[in-house]
Amino acid sequence: MQSFELFIDGAWRPAATGETYESINPANEEAWAVISAGGTADVNAAVAAARRSFDSGVWRNKPASERAAILRKMAEMLVDRQDEIALYEVQDSGGTFRKANMADIPASMQTLTYYADLIEGFVAETEDAEFVPVESRNLVIKQPIGVVAAITPWNFPLAAATWKVAPALAAGCSIVLKPSPLTPVSTLILAEIAFACGVPAGVLNVIAGPSDELGAALVSHPDIDKIAFTGSSKVGQAVMRIAADRLKPVTLELGGKSANIILEDANLDGAIRGALFATFFHSGQICQSGTRLLVHRSLVAEVSARLVEEAKKIAVGDPMDIMNTFGPLISERQRGTVERYVALAREEGATCLLGGKRPEAFDKGYYYEPTIFGDVTNQMKAAREEIFGPVVCIIPFDTDDEAIAIANDSLYGLAGAVWTADVERGLALARRIDAGTVWVNDYHLLNPKYPFGGFKQSGFGRELSHEGLAIFQQTKHIHVGQPTDSDTKIYFNLVID
Repeated sequence: MQSFELFIDGAWRPAATGETYESINPANEEAWAVISAGGTADVNAAVAAARRSFDSGVWRNKPASERAAILRKMAEMLVDRQDEIALYEVQDSGGTFRKANMADIPASMQTLTYYADLIEGFVAETEDAEFVPVESRNLVIKQPIGVVAAITPWNFPLAAATWKVAPALAAGCSIVLKPSPLTPVSTLILAEIAFACGVPAGVLNVIAGPSDELGAALVSHPDIDKIAFTGSSKVGQAVMRIAADRLKPVTLELGGKSANIILEDANLDGAIRGALFATFFHSGQICQSGTRLLVHRSLVAEVSARLVEEAKKIAVGDPMDIMNTFGPLISERQRGTVERYVALAREEGATCLLGGKRPEAFDKGYYYEPTIFGDVTNQMKAAREEIFGPVVCIIPFDTDDEAIAIANDSLYGLAGAVWTADVERGLALARRIDAGTVWVNDYHLLNPKYPFGGFKQSGFGRELSHEGLAIFQQTKHIHVGQPTDSDTKIYFNLVID
């Protein structure tokens, strides 16, 4: 049993109440760590530390080259502690060691390095001469937005944290980050790493705890200047309501119900493997998962059969076993949600082609079998509502226009994909899909150079890329007047005769 406190103002500290809670390993349902349970007093302490650090200029006034060097050191320390952090990720989230070690941590390192490079070459101030309406110098300045409240989900704890921490630190902001209470450990370690690499005390603070009051206290705090939230659409709406009372700027990355389209000319070997990856990576617990598999009607029978055959080969089991690619769901509650949607799909007339139950091989752990449904219409709840689990619905279509109509008939617009031998046709369809990220002949692959975010109820604002930096910056215009006597007579006489 390990123990982790909160990280506030450059130091580990217990919660103000002294209370703790247990982190449960989803693979065996056993507690593996004790976490300090933060509350409102801890939020206040963390925000006060962030406010002091920001107002003092100890971080934001550092040259961009120094901030960049520290971000690179953070990436290097992730390498040094990679196996340790991967183990924390597995025990906290139930994700496989293979995923943590080969995808999550390298992606986090890449994000830190990208923003180090971006800020080092970033032009934060430009100047122009202007003669209308009068002669003047004009400066446009990008400056850090202030103290950021960041809230991250449980499915990719470290990677989601770096999506917010890297650009916010690059911009010169101070941060209070609240990870999911289910998966706080790697984010707490990230704060420790940042401080060890030279991020001053108070600039990056991490508070964890199971109480709903924690998030509400953070986003409603008067000293918070910006909110960056990743999570469900329902909670995102609540965050937005709180932010509206104080007119705080908000970035929301929310849920999805993405359409993965297989056209009749697609290379089926690649498309079927891609469909499995789109749905069953991390046991389906990814916001952009391609859980609506739209298949040209001429291919439905073949795709369904091959998809079932290949899904049977997925290695379900202990996530610490490097040979396994499919671990448990995050919690009993999440498994219960998946089970309710599977039962509802059956009630609505869908046919379960594979899975639809707990695997018999495990008497412990929140495991659920990879599940495939056929005979699905886009009006069924299983096709319209986010399940956040290993369930894919096969939906037939006849024409490209019908595929686009089905894809866009959704409250969400986070992602999508098109599989086709004709890349130009794929691009044409991708442009018509109402989603923030669309892949052609691929899925899930992201690069910090390119923006990520959603349309509709999948949220607004963009993370990653230069746009991900911009959400943590304010833009200021400074006008230096150089008017002539005649200018003064013309314009100042509007007030003084």
